[in-house]
Amino acid sequence: MAYLIREQLETMGFKAVGENVKVSDKASIYNPDMIELGDYSRIDDFCVISGRVAIGKYVHIAPFCLVAGGEKGVFMDDFCGLAYGVQVFSQSDDYSGRTLTNPTVSGKYKNERKAVVRIGRHVIIGASSMVFPGVDLAEGCSVGAMTLVNKSTQPWGTYAGNPARRIKDRKQDLLELEAQFLKEQRE
Repeated sequence: MAYLIREQLETMGFKAVGENVKVSDKASIYNPDMIELGDYSRIDDFCVISGRVAIGKYVHIAPFCLVAGGEKGVFMDDFCGLAYGVQVFSQSDDYSGRTLTNPTVSGKYKNERKAVVRIGRHVIIGASSMVFPGVDLAEGCSVGAMTLVNKSTQPWGTYAGNPARRIKDRKQDLLELEAQFLKEQRE
């Protein structure tokens, strides 16, 4: 995997680029002027990042992910991650048949749902999961593979299924590890 060098990232016109950011040269970035990349974040091969997106520090987006921020935005807090093939949408067409759909049609003929998506600190989303517009994944949640998240979560839960449901609590031991990790980074 080859990553773009700092100069390449700067010439792309991102809204903000932190320190030691890694973006694959095989990732597709649309609307970079609306995208913020936090320190030590990483975007791997074959990802598509578009629209309003803010990525925190130490965030990892694995290969084949889609983060579609649209107008409202997707906001990813520090230490969160998307496993292979995760899709995050901040807007969606009306599938009822009452309106037209798809981006080739003027907005006056559509009824899109547009809402902010927030992915909290230490959230991890398992492979091939999907997150819908308006979802707030609370701090510390883990989402199992192939989960459909269509409603907001409560902190420090493990969620799985279609639709997602809380199946157990998630341990918070990683908070101590985070403190140790950040202390070492400062030394």
